Amino acid sequence: MRLDRRVLVTLIGLVGSAVLCERDLASQEASPPGNKAERTNRLATESSPYLLLHAHNPVDWYPWGPEAFEKARKENKLVFLSVGYSSCYWCHVMERNVFSNEAIAKTLNEHFVCIKVDREERPDIDDIYMTALQVYFQMIGSPSNGGWPLSMFLTPDAKPVAGGTYFPPEDSEGNQGFPTVLEKLLDVWKNQHEQMLANADIISNETQRLMRPKIALKTIEINDKLTSTAFAAIASSFDPEFGGIDFNARNPEGPKFPTPTKLNFIQQVLRRTPNPEVAQLLDLTLIQMACGGIRDHVGGGFHRYSVDRRWSVPHFEKMLYDQAQLTDVFVEGFRTSHNPVYKQVAEEILEFVTREMTSPEGAFYSAIDAETDGIEGEYFVWEASEIDDILGDSAERFKEAYRIKDLSDFEHGNVLRLSPRRLPKSATATQDEGKGLANSEFDEFTADRKKLLAVRNLRKKPLRDEKVLTCWNGLMIGAFARAASPLQHPEYVRVAEKAATFLLENLRDPQGRLLHVWTGNQAKLNAYLDDYAFLIDGLLALYDATEDSKWLKSAKRLQDEQLRLFLDETNGGFFFTSHHHEELLARTKNSYDGVLPAGNSVSARNLIRLSKLTGIEAYREEARATIELLASSMEQSPRGLANLALAATELLEAEGETKGADTREVTAEVTPAAAQQPAASKEPLVVLADQKEERPKKDELVTGRAYLSTDKLPPGGTSQFLVLLDVKEGWHINANPPSQEHLIPTKVTFKSKAGAKLSDPKYPKGHGFKFEGEEAEVDVYEGEVAIRGVVTVPEKAAGQMDEMEISITYQACNDTGCRPPKTIKLTGKLAVANRGETVKNINARLFKEAPKGEERRK
Repeated sequence: MRLDRRVLVTLIGLVGSAVLCERDLASQEASPPGNKAERTNRLATESSPYLLLHAHNPVDWYPWGPEAFEKARKENKLVFLSVGYSSCYWCHVMERNVFSNEAIAKTLNEHFVCIKVDREERPDIDDIYMTALQVYFQMIGSPSNGGWPLSMFLTPDAKPVAGGTYFPPEDSEGNQGFPTVLEKLLDVWKNQHEQMLANADIISNETQRLMRPKIALKTIEINDKLTSTAFAAIASSFDPEFGGIDFNARNPEGPKFPTPTKLNFIQQVLRRTPNPEVAQLLDLTLIQMACGGIRDHVGGGFHRYSVDRRWSVPHFEKMLYDQAQLTDVFVEGFRTSHNPVYKQVAEEILEFVTREMTSPEGAFYSAIDAETDGIEGEYFVWEASEIDDILGDSAERFKEAYRIKDLSDFEHGNVLRLSPRRLPKSATATQDEGKGLANSEFDEFTADRKKLLAVRNLRKKPLRDEKVLTCWNGLMIGAFARAASPLQHPEYVRVAEKAATFLLENLRDPQGRLLHVWTGNQAKLNAYLDDYAFLIDGLLALYDATEDSKWLKSAKRLQDEQLRLFLDETNGGFFFTSHHHEELLARTKNSYDGVLPAGNSVSARNLIRLSKLTGIEAYREEARATIELLASSMEQSPRGLANLALAATELLEAEGETKGADTREVTAEVTPAAAQQPAASKEPLVVLADQKEERPKKDELVTGRAYLSTDKLPPGGTSQFLVLLDVKEGWHINANPPSQEHLIPTKVTFKSKAGAKLSDPKYPKGHGFKFEGEEAEVDVYEGEVAIRGVVTVPEKAAGQMDEMEISITYQACNDTGCRPPKTIKLTGKLAVANRGETVKNINARLFKEAPKGEERRK
């Protein structure tokens, strides 16, 4: 189907402004910000720094929500949707030149309903309407690809009609300005209304088709070929002269992005299978980035991307997710090469984040703007005369090293960049070679760079977006935790722990579910898949760094919650939005890596890791289901799903380890008893019985596993017995004995086909809990609960295979009330030894000694 040709002819002009913006960005000039009137619009009550920038516009902005669409329906008006973010330079230009224009605002207010969205707060909305814009461009034959600010026009029922990116405030050189665009749209809406609605249906249907989660129509075998194909595709896209991935020889001077997800994939494959040629290209990339203008040589950290092939001039915004991912890349580079250049780069990233992007509460801010007073890069660039004044005698050597000229290459000043020839050519230097690098030019000017930083700190700073996003914080927590040991900075762990504690305590809704954003002392918005996936990854990194079981428990609880809230029970994989999210034009299931790794691939890797740590095989099975669902996309576009290819590799490794292990299910689950043992004693635990489910139930509040102290049941003897219960966070179950007669206690019963009996069960002491409005406390269990006992085996059962069923009856309550009593059943099989056969002790760290303070009940 095609757009109505009569409407199409009218709307083609809308793209002209967007194409102009993309083609001639460098030639456009931003007007300086003027004095804003004291008037405010509805955005004044929002907490997003980006939305607050528009709170004093004469445009009558609405935040995204039902109020705006209800007004559009009632008044039969088109909706103008504007999506941007705080560190977007051209978003600021449009705010100053277009949305602060009184005449333009008058037209918008009279004839449109205007909605402003922060894409970092609402990535779901941004994703849907950016896809719709690309559909629109394709249907009208435009070569444009989209970008920000995203400017879309919608029907009152939120269907896309037309759009573009940046629109200038007036016509120029045959290109239409925003007033002309508005005039034409109004004419079509009034005089060709039905045709416009029909076109909106076509664009909406195609957008929904493109974003509809794919169903695996054929089974793709998960094997090493998937990874090797992705590796070859990505490695073939290196720029052989200046490094970097996704290089296009037909457009060699195009912008260059750091692509940390792909760099990390290459690094991980090289750890498993060395390839000197690719390692050299990887090294070239890291060295060029470390020396180039994309790196902030004065303050540390990396800018968003380079506008040129040589990494010379950046787009100056700084994003938290880039700092996190590039820290991982340079830490891994140092771990494998011992090149102190990489160590210093990583340390300076983390020092920058700690100094400039960390809140007093310990969480991490989102971004730092590219402009100051409307001038891009002004805060970060230098005049040659400034360097002379600040550095004095060492200025000439510094200017030569960092390519500083009297007439700078960049229009607003010199961007510092170091000549790579001053550094070692290979980051694969040996330890001995590496020691000599401390005297390199890279390190020699550290003191001079600190002097420049002190002066730069006196300048007016660019806007800092102080949103705390759960997903990006998860990435940064993981980066700090993973960097601590290789860089020998134990204090990094404390930084990560403080941020993780803040998120787990503050970004929760009343039901205990994660929230997406915290700003202005307020947490809000349903969490997305990335929030869960990236935070779980960060918590697992903290567990690796500390061996503190609380981080593993938190990761496991979040993973179980993610399974309940995002899992596609029918087809596998995870939706980007939760089951209780508002209904939008489309519901996506992202698989491709962008500036962030895809949430589905991160989730698959988390599940594989958790399966190893907890022994819960269902986690690994869900990871396999996710990879199998997306494997056809990986086969077709191997460069686009690098992180999923890495997940496939880790899955094959995990399954290989399992095949070579004991046929019984094993677990490395951390328990109170196990946590008291030294790390060397953390051998796998053998599980006697568990809940036989393909995946956790959505409403399961208590899960359980049972263990014995012997590998077989001893005929005529006894074996120690343990049930471990995991109570969902925010809930508790009644202690045994109950503190009040009417309460239903937690109770374990045991059935055995061979006649074995459970005796002497020991229930832990509960702790007090008081319901709101009641004076009396009740004794309850929360978190992990250990119930011990002794299994006695009749002698006549020798040589049999015993089938056992353990039932746990409990009543779950939270601070608002109680669920009905419930019984869960754990089932398992275990052989009874033959007479005279040796029975081995197992699970030593669970049964070495009973926890202190517990006494057997008679």
